[in-house]
Amino acid sequence: MAYVATRGGERAIEQSERLFREAMGGFDKARVTEIKQSLPYLIDRVMGEASLYDEDLAAIALAQTGGELYEAVLLLRAWRTTQPRLQVAAPVEQEQLFTHRRISAAFKDIPGGQVLGPTLDYAHRILATEVLQGADYKPAPVDPAEAPSPAYQPSVSTWQAENDLLDLPDPDGTEGNDIPDLTREPLLFPSKRAHTLQSLARAETGGVLALGYAAMRGYGQAHPTVNELRLAEAEIEVTHPDGRSFSAGRVKVSQAEVVDKKGEKLGIGYAATFGWNEVKCIAAATLDLNSPGADKGAPTEEEFFLYHTEGVESSGFCIHFKLPHYVTFQSSLDAMRDAKAKKAAANIAKEPAE
Repeated sequence: MAYVATRGGERAIEQSERLFREAMGGFDKARVTEIKQSLPYLIDRVMGEASLYDEDLAAIALAQTGGELYEAVLLLRAWRTTQPRLQVAAPVEQEQLFTHRRISAAFKDIPGGQVLGPTLDYAHRILATEVLQGADYKPAPVDPAEAPSPAYQPSVSTWQAENDLLDLPDPDGTEGNDIPDLTREPLLFPSKRAHTLQSLARAETGGVLALGYAAMRGYGQAHPTVNELRLAEAEIEVTHPDGRSFSAGRVKVSQAEVVDKKGEKLGIGYAATFGWNEVKCIAAATLDLNSPGADKGAPTEEEFFLYHTEGVESSGFCIHFKLPHYVTFQSSLDAMRDAKAKKAAANIAKEPAE
């Protein structure tokens, strides 16, 4: 693919960016705080797709880009590349997650019980237009439970494995900087398990949903049942240079397990991401469940969905078509003209002589 250099447009380029910024207006720390507090699920999505957990920086990225998600994620990823890696946190088991929401569509009575937590699953979708008339939108207060659910819940899949319903993979003993890192290594196929999970964790939500939905509609080999869906906070445990372990804080995480019958046992698909993003995790886990044995080029083939749900790369490739392609387009026109000329010459040659 060929490009040509364009000159004389530096001032126009500068002014076009100013037009973009002017339409949004300026912002300050108070605006960043407002975005962070009023749009927590959007903040979670940006952090997940950028693979960087920092609510303040995600809010700045949204304010700076006017809420254009692809640009906000790109901005956050670019900033991430400038930061040093200080530590690798200790692994977090499911039983160690501080759980806010945990449900299963496979079993009514699961160990630890169902915990609805924060959700709009059963809410009426009625737009609060009264605020345009000056009314305040104030949600009703939450009534405290008589017996709060335990903050730490057992794993449903572990319970199923104990009952010989499915086989869990052997624990991976890789630790620290030996863990494969997609941000430092190329994605090659067949993909390493760590790369697959990392790719799904930071994949673009809409792309994951589209391909996951394709798998659910029949282009996959398995119909998923949500084995466990969990919204939680994970403790980030790191090691001090003097050898002491300590908590660096908590981060919000989502995880989903989906299952389907595979012979005499259940097959399982898994996905997790930064922030609370249920739809993405369910769709990603569905792709993970369907990828073994998928046909070449199918939406559930690992190479297909890992490449095509990478939001920064795919949006960048799409957007690059706005750049000047004068050489290649002119070449196409020349080929068209040449073909027409040859056809006209051939028709003249076929005409009978007078």
